[in-house]
Amino acid sequence: MPHFIIDCSENILKSHSEDAIIKQVHISAVSTGLFHKNDIKVRINIFKKYSTGDEKEDFIHVFANIMEGRTIEQKLNLSKTIVKDLSLMLPSVPNIGTNVIEFERATYFNKNMLDPNYQFSMP
Repeated sequence: MPHFIIDCSENILKSHSEDAIIKQVHISAVSTGLFHKNDIKVRINIFKKYSTGDEKEDFIHVFANIMEGRTIEQKLNLSKTIVKDLSLMLPSVPNIGTNVIEFERATYFNKNMLDPNYQFSMP
């Protein structure tokens, strides 16, 4: 936790590798101070077929899935940081965005939590 899911147009990979994009999102998330670097998970989905309004333009969108408990300001800073850093990395991409989705602590569960000695903590 947290999970960052990147959706992007295939054309972006002509200038940057999947690994480079994943690494940049990880670096951006770490730079906010909200997460432990070893807890951050980043995945990427590449799209060959998509629509961006009336024209087919390149895009990258990051869905930041985080545990509830951060302030609006912290979540906004996370979104701004990711968009700013990706904009610097991909200046010719016209559509770059991020949104934050919160997991409810009461309903979130993973395999590690099956261990009776597991204790959930936040940074």
